[in-house]
Amino acid sequence: MEEKNLHNEFEMTPVAPKNIWKFVIASAVGVFLFLIPVPKDNTFTIPIGIVIDYVTGWLKTDAIDWSVIAVMIFTTVSAVVTIINMIFKPKFISDHEPLKRLFTPKPLYFVSRIIGLVVVYMVYFKVGPEMIYSEATGGSMIGVAATLVSVILCIAFTMPLLTDFGIMEFVGVLVRKVVKPLFTVPGRSAIDLMTSWLGTSNAAAILTTRQFETGYYSAREAATISCNFSFVSIPFCFVIAKLIGVDEKFSIFYLINLLCGIVLAMVVSRIPPLSRIPDEYDKIAGKQINEEIPQGVSKMKWALNLAGHRAAETNGKHMIQQGLHVYSSMFLDLIPIVMAWGTIVLILVEYTSIFDIISVPFGWYLNLFGIEGAHEVAPTAIVGFTDMYIPPLMLADFPVEKTRFIMGAVSLLQIIYMTEVGLIVVKSRVPINVWQLFLVFIERTIIAIPLVTLLTNLLVTF
Repeated sequence: MEEKNLHNEFEMTPVAPKNIWKFVIASAVGVFLFLIPVPKDNTFTIPIGIVIDYVTGWLKTDAIDWSVIAVMIFTTVSAVVTIINMIFKPKFISDHEPLKRLFTPKPLYFVSRIIGLVVVYMVYFKVGPEMIYSEATGGSMIGVAATLVSVILCIAFTMPLLTDFGIMEFVGVLVRKVVKPLFTVPGRSAIDLMTSWLGTSNAAAILTTRQFETGYYSAREAATISCNFSFVSIPFCFVIAKLIGVDEKFSIFYLINLLCGIVLAMVVSRIPPLSRIPDEYDKIAGKQINEEIPQGVSKMKWALNLAGHRAAETNGKHMIQQGLHVYSSMFLDLIPIVMAWGTIVLILVEYTSIFDIISVPFGWYLNLFGIEGAHEVAPTAIVGFTDMYIPPLMLADFPVEKTRFIMGAVSLLQIIYMTEVGLIVVKSRVPINVWQLFLVFIERTIIAIPLVTLLTNLLVTF
């Protein structure tokens, strides 16, 4: 639909008051759940984060961890039904398009489901080579997958409150003139940024990919937002600061991450590979977004108009359908991939010297900025591509506090962790591959190191 037609349609069709109220009430609940910081222990989190923690605790009893059982069930169903579909082609799948898409995966995803099935049972029953089921490899990945179960369980049916009832249209119109020139993305992406920084990076990544698949971001915009705005949450930043022993300097640690994150988003969004991804909308959904304000219409009136019309299109049935789509695609696709490739990469980290070898250039690079123990901590600059937990764990016992501070901050700014953000983006319809994500990861790392070092030297006393 052309932008001009969108303007005419909304100008000629008044918004019913009930739809404005629907926008206000649903969006207020969504904002409260995902964006309002609330105190918890020694830091802040968001209400949906508290719900996720509660569900995680509820699923884990003294006798059994039901989230791990859920990982086994989803991985089993994903692999077994895929095999049945490939061999027997049952009618209930072939005649049902969503099920057909789910259980007719591309070769890489089929292999991932099979490997994931084998790995999850080896880890749970601790059979086979210890390198597969140890706490540093498969044991760690089953923990990540179990966490995803709680996250997806809680956000699948609540995320439409932020995406489908008008708040993104409303905010997009109001902040477009700030966000667009800074980061080359629509104003509505400010919601993604806040969801991530106050909540969880994987929640923000799911939100972003869904926005592309429903026509509200172009391919370039979705990739740019996923690779620059899916920052880890404030609570997780505190966990990392505590793990590497710099929690007493948390305020300045987080401030440095915040400042560097803004600069990185401004720079990385303007250089390849992100700048070369086409500004094309999803072929299935088409372009749905329009933040331009028609002549003679006030900014607030247009924002309310767009929000009201968006709310009018959404109801409870739509929310359930969206939630079921997220459930099926995340549980049956993402979890087997996490178990398969996450475990393989952690085996390479733990039992081979490959990351020590490929990180040698980073040792030289860190040396340029006077980082003490540059060659010893160089692997932490590269292993974060696999999982966000690995660099802090490697840094925890390093004796130089300043180095731990700098490299801990760098690891949080890398963003492209395959087990958290990367796999969600790759398995979506956003046209970006693992190689491009790795290039973005390297760019962010190269730019972040001097930025973090400079601000650390200027603002922190050790």
